[in-house]
Formats: sequence, structure tokens, C-alpha cells
Amino acid sequence: MRFEDRVTIVTGGGSGLGRVLARRFAAEGAAVVVADLAGESANAVADEISDAGGRALAQTTDVTDASDVRAMVESTREAFGPVYVLVNNAANATDADFLSLGEEAWDEDVAVTLKGPFLCSQTVLADMVESGSGVILNISSVNALGYYGNEAYSAAKAGLLSLTRSLAVRYGPSGIRVNAIAPGSLRTPAWEQRVARDQDVFERVARWYPLGRVGEPEDVVGAALFLASEEAAWITGAVLPVDGGLTAGNMQMMEEIVRGQDKEPS
Repeated sequence: MRFEDRVTIVTGGGSGLGRVLARRFAAEGAAVVVADLAGESANAVADEISDAGGRALAQTTDVTDASDVRAMVESTREAFGPVYVLVNNAANATDADFLSLGEEAWDEDVAVTLKGPFLCSQTVLADMVESGSGVILNISSVNALGYYGNEAYSAAKAGLLSLTRSLAVRYGPSGIRVNAIAPGSLRTPAWEQRVARDQDVFERVARWYPLGRVGEPEDVVGAALFLASEEAAWITGAVLPVDGGLTAGNMQMMEEIVRGQDKEPS
């Protein structure tokens, strides 16, 4: 198993992609701390892991609160030992038009999505530097690479890519690797409110993806496990799009261009 006895924290681990990541790291032998603001959700995922024979600890954690983060890392150390893998997955995206986006909503999106990874990374790095090894994996988004709405969330995800590169260079000499994944649209509970008022949204969005569908959390997990494992021992500072081809090019635009070429000149 690739992560046998490796201590792993997954923030936002109580649902969606985080839940699947936590379960898969545990299945690969990791001792997993499921950190989530929703304590009941974190407990449920930790129980799922334990019921499957794995080792897990649930932590109710606000990643925007430095004291909460320190308490989470200390509890991790007491239960399992120093952190080897940190997965910064927790995020927040306010569904609002830019002109109606309030300052409080902007601050919340940026705090959870960018300040949280800053605090979590800063807190685990001391142990990683001391041990001379460790992996930080940041879950960014295609929103960091182009315009796909949610301006505050997108700006924070773009900042997370800059943080990824900075930490990779600064802490590479200490044996620490830092990478990021940029997923496309994933079918997770984060979409529940949107789907409730627009049941066909995934079908419409799918036509923009060259692979013809939106993603599932399981589509991202393989890339995450690879980047966190020794199989990626010489990869750091990288951003891996896992997006069904979305950022490779605009399929609808291409079809419009080809359609225009097929027209007979008048």
C-alpha cells in the first residue's frame, strides 16, 4: 500500500471530493484525519473508514481559525504522529453575480479557499521540515486557469496556485513536495442548491467537456494519490488539470468555426 503508516490530513473531508479522498487514502494504508467544519459529517466519514478496517480521526475544524488549525494538527500528532500528507481541499464558493457579491461573502470565499490552506500548510511544515519529508497537495480548480464564474472563489483558487509554487520552491530543499490539482466540474453536494433549481445543469455543462460529461470525485482521486505518493517523487510545483479536456480548448467554438468554413461563399 502506497501510504502505509503515512499520517494524512484531508480538510473538507466530510463530503464530496474530500470524503472520497479520505476513504481512498485510508484504503491505501494512511492514518487519516478527516477535518471539516461540519463535525457530524467528519465523524460519519471517519466511522466509514474505521468500519472498513482503516484508521481515522474526525476533527471539527474551521480552517480559517489559526487556533482551530493548531488544535487539529496537535490532535493528529497525538493520535498518529507527525503529518506526512496534507490535502488542502476545503473551499467555499458563493453563488452570486459579481455586482451583488457582498464584502462579507468575498471575504468568506477567500478565507476558506486561500487563507485555510495557508494556515494548514504553515502549521504542518515545521514537522515536515524536521523530518525532511512531506507532501502538500492543494485542490485548486479550473476556475484558477480561466473564467468560469464565482469571482471570489476563482481568485482564491488562482492564489492557491501561486502558493503552491512558492512553497514548492522554498521547501523543496527540505525534502517537501507541493503540488496542485485543478479539477473541472464535479458532481458533488456543493452543486445541490444549483441542481435543485436547475435539474438539467449537468447535462448542459457536459457539452463543453471534450469527454462529454462532468466529473465524479472518483475521477480526481487517482491523480491525487499519484501526486502524494513516491511515484511522483520528482514532481513538485506542478498543477495538474483533471478536467475532462475543458482547458485544452473550446469545443463549441471549434464547431462554430468549422461550420463557418463549410458554408459556400455567396
